[in-house]
Amino acid sequence: MIYNRRTCSVVSVGDVKIGGGHPIAIESMTNTDTRDVAATIRQIHELTDTGCEIIRVAVPDMQAAQAISAIKRQISIPLIADIHFDYRLALESIAQGVDKLRINPGNIGSHERVRLVANAAKEHGVPIRVGVNSGSLEQGLIDKYGGVTPTAIAESALSHVKILEDLDFDQIVVSAKSSSIRQTLEAYQLIASQIAYPIHIGITESGTIHSGTVKSTAGISSLLSHGIGDTIRVSLTANPIEEVKLGREILQAMEIRIFGPTMVSCPTCGRTEIDLIPMAQQVEAFLATIRKPIKVAVMGCVVNGPGEARDADLGIAGGKGEGLIFAKGQIIAKAPEHKLLELLFAEITKIIE
Repeated sequence: MIYNRRTCSVVSVGDVKIGGGHPIAIESMTNTDTRDVAATIRQIHELTDTGCEIIRVAVPDMQAAQAISAIKRQISIPLIADIHFDYRLALESIAQGVDKLRINPGNIGSHERVRLVANAAKEHGVPIRVGVNSGSLEQGLIDKYGGVTPTAIAESALSHVKILEDLDFDQIVVSAKSSSIRQTLEAYQLIASQIAYPIHIGITESGTIHSGTVKSTAGISSLLSHGIGDTIRVSLTANPIEEVKLGREILQAMEIRIFGPTMVSCPTCGRTEIDLIPMAQQVEAFLATIRKPIKVAVMGCVVNGPGEARDADLGIAGGKGEGLIFAKGQIIAKAPEHKLLELLFAEITKIIE
């Protein structure tokens, strides 16, 4: 079976549907102490305002599980409980009204305990994400394959899926992440060829804001280009707001979802005769306040600028102390350098109004 987003099963996480060709949802995870309800709600509101569509919280103990209902009452996006080892935390999270569980059925106890969780989840309409990470792979599979390999990661994920299937549970989402882009790609390709469940993707432990952005963009974009991925989570050692921003940027750059304006700007060269870099930064900041899907170009050369960015709704192209304003490749105005941005912003405002 070849994975196809449009034909895979559909899973409802609260009011967000994933799989079956529905829009790829952006997920993040709070870094607050879940037991601190006020702080967790505050961060979820910030993430929601940034564009997060599904939020996950760590549930390390019973107090955290019992905080779920209070959190859920005051947020507007679906809530996932991230649980390891203790099946009782999964049962309590379900009772508290969580929208989805992230567990590994193989590490929450006996078959009977897994059955209790699967039955409760089924009764309450709570899907389960089988989440496998290279860092927590079973020792038996490491021994079998001589280390952490894509095949070992895929086999682990599929074995956990089978545990749920054997319990007649099919509201399943699958993830199999590694901090290695190559391992992640190969593991997901193996899994995607054998299941028809929605797939959650990301590069785990990708790093800080710079290195993590590079790794996450490379890995997630590669998976998306192969048609793999129904939800995404960018994992950064940073404020989770940055995860949501980058997730949106990846989907927009891949032209999978459009959330707002797109800016293109040239890299500058010896022909550039205006101070282009700060101008581009100012345009980017201006566009950050807009939600309409317009395309704006900031080009350094009047010779090639309008032609290279002819598909832009609006743009500027600099010359020596002056520049052009153009729309869809056609020049509409000429102005001195210090007036270019003022005129460009006025034209952008006309379009969005």
